[in-house]
Amino acid sequence: MKTQELLTLQGLHQYLKSLPAIILDKLYNHPAACLATFRELSQLAKHYVMRTLFTIQAIPTSTISAWVNSQHQKEHQAALNQLTEIRIWQSHTLPGGMQGIKLNESFRANLKTALCGGGESWYGPQLSKADKYQFTSEALDLKSKERWECVLHYLVGAGEDLALSGEIQSLLNNCGLVSKNGITAAGFQFLLLDRPSQVWYILLQYLDSAESLGMDLVEILSFLFQLSYSTFGQNYSTEGLTQTQLTCLQHMREIGLVVQRKRKDMKFYPTQLAINLASGAKQEELDHSKSSGYIIVETNYRLYAYTESPLDIALVALFCEMMYRLPGLCVGLITRESVQQAFTNGITANKIINFIRTHAHPEAKKKVTTPIVPSTIIDQLYLWELERGRLSCSDGVLYNQILSSSDFEALRKYADDMGVLLWASPAKRLLVVNRDGHNHVKHFWKRNKQKD
Repeated sequence: MKTQELLTLQGLHQYLKSLPAIILDKLYNHPAACLATFRELSQLAKHYVMRTLFTIQAIPTSTISAWVNSQHQKEHQAALNQLTEIRIWQSHTLPGGMQGIKLNESFRANLKTALCGGGESWYGPQLSKADKYQFTSEALDLKSKERWECVLHYLVGAGEDLALSGEIQSLLNNCGLVSKNGITAAGFQFLLLDRPSQVWYILLQYLDSAESLGMDLVEILSFLFQLSYSTFGQNYSTEGLTQTQLTCLQHMREIGLVVQRKRKDMKFYPTQLAINLASGAKQEELDHSKSSGYIIVETNYRLYAYTESPLDIALVALFCEMMYRLPGLCVGLITRESVQQAFTNGITANKIINFIRTHAHPEAKKKVTTPIVPSTIIDQLYLWELERGRLSCSDGVLYNQILSSSDFEALRKYADDMGVLLWASPAKRLLVVNRDGHNHVKHFWKRNKQKD
């Protein structure tokens, strides 16, 4: 059996594409949202937007088609689809019945504001006055890490005093990462994702639950986009935020995207997890460029984890058999059984390798001539994963009691030509076809018998 991918990550564009038209049109009333959406477009789609940003009239589709030569029509069509499916470009009938394209008016006005400036600040929460208790960058990173690790601790069940509200706990339960019996297979995959991807996944689930929480989705999205373009280390005022955005602020505080000294404080600090949030799951460098690694792997399959964190140990134990636990050090062994269990939980060989590389100890990274993960370990992980692909299960229908070899061969050839043959035994005159092809093969067999 192959490793089952239970966790899928949507990019920002894919998420916006799934929203109703009325939500998109409201969202484009916010410059931050327009800028974030623009940044997610392909290079050609961005070029088309900039080419039409200051053109008020609709442009004939024939004119737009002439912008590219015949060799690049595929890229042209992909850019058109990208712009139309999220309502940046809209169809418009020109005088005389000719079809044209026009840039969404709300998107045009607010993207111009974001790119060109002018008028009132489009950011939203205004910069607050200097705070004598200003958080340092190091303090913000530490508090953000502590809060996010509360989420991960909740998933792995490490530690009892988890300061998570009922709403956040319900969110984690409802998004399929944990169940009454503990962490799920999707939860195992989630734990081995890089930090930005984890945050993006949780936020997508949070947005999906906005309606059930009685919150306005457009206000949440616009606030998150505003956070994405904030300045790290700068404090911002809560004045001007709506009630929905204030509630969202507290939820983001719980998972480490913002820091507040106290819940009722009128100032907040966006953290590194919130900066460039609109990049979705792409921003892999953001978290790990500053993270301190703790893992060293040797060619004898021993893994050394220089940590006392219950969370770090629990993560390593997802694919490793733990042998010794000493002060500041845990020793484990990467075995076929431990890795196969990880595969059963939906973790792939690539995820294990990337996890080890990402969390490698600084000493392991210093050795230029020696790979962080030995090639023997990489090869063996892939071989163990391939073992699960040796067998595949398919529903099928068995045909037996075929009296003559000629009848069997005619039936086998028909099934094989149709691509529905799963297995055949000429010696025993047995064959198996899949369920989709069963009716066709059955009718063919009946017709042949009637001719006889």
